[in-house]
Amino acid sequence: MSYKSNTNVKVWDPLIRIFHWLLASLFFLAYLIEDYWMTIHTSAGYFIAGLICFRLIWGFIGTRHARFSDFSVSSHTLQVYLKLLAQGKAKRYLGHNPAGAVMIFSLLVSLSMTILSGVILLATDGQGPLATTFLSYLPKNLLEGVHELFANLVLLLVFTHIGGVLLTSLLHRENLIRAMIYGEKRK
Repeated sequence: MSYKSNTNVKVWDPLIRIFHWLLASLFFLAYLIEDYWMTIHTSAGYFIAGLICFRLIWGFIGTRHARFSDFSVSSHTLQVYLKLLAQGKAKRYLGHNPAGAVMIFSLLVSLSMTILSGVILLATDGQGPLATTFLSYLPKNLLEGVHELFANLVLLLVFTHIGGVLLTSLLHRENLIRAMIYGEKRK
């Protein structure tokens, strides 16, 4: 039986899917090689910064489920969703569920802080776009700790995200990983 059928609907556009998998790949690349190949680590960080800029723009002008206005993110909605999820009774969403929406924002903020701290850290070595600013005089040890803290926070969020994807895939009997590859979910 083919995955494509009359009961499927396009949810994730190609740009969102490419963004998602590129971001994941580049983050893990940068995370795993940071002590060995600083040029590649730094290049991956700049590329991630570009991806984040794209995602912020696409969050306002993109397709329906890519837009931030499609996210249901009030604290009450999130609390109700998480309570029902724990009971195995959470509502299924075609786009992002409330926990997924909060995760997107959390990842974007944490990745941005990782990149910002990395760029400031580069400045302490006289490199990067902030090298000639007052930020280059900040304590390098402190910046290394901040950069590592945010990188590890991103990693924790990624594993939480994967856990949420697996949990909701089981709960709603749908393959959300496949949906992020092919862009379709059942109606």
